[in-house]
Amino acid sequence: MVGALKPMSTQQSAEADAAVAEPDVPVVKPKRKRKSEPKKKPPRRQPRYHVILWNDDDHTYDYVIETLCRFCGHTPEKAFKLAQEIDKTGRAVVWTGSMEVAELKRDQIKGMGPDFYAALPVKYPLGVHIEPMPQ
Repeated sequence: MVGALKPMSTQQSAEADAAVAEPDVPVVKPKRKRKSEPKKKPPRRQPRYHVILWNDDDHTYDYVIETLCRFCGHTPEKAFKLAQEIDKTGRAVVWTGSMEVAELKRDQIKGMGPDFYAALPVKYPLGVHIEPMPQ
């Protein structure tokens, strides 16, 4: 038969493989240019704010303590100590945290309602404001 394929001998097969095999040269792939990634900065922390309660002669200790327990999460003992500090120094930091939560706490304290513990009900809110914590 003309053009029929004859099976290769083992020697012919090895010679054919050697002819096709490439030399032992390391393959070098082109380097991709990477996009320069900006240097990662540490995340910026939000500034913290103090909620400050002011002293007045009309609101009672019981009202201040109830307010601090309800809106700032203080225990009655801690709230009493803060009420004493407010009475002695004229003001006290009653809570510290992010600006958004500090604003919420300020608004909640202002919206507490009248002081019915007083002999004559006090209808104006406690003096409260927020200020940035010193750096």
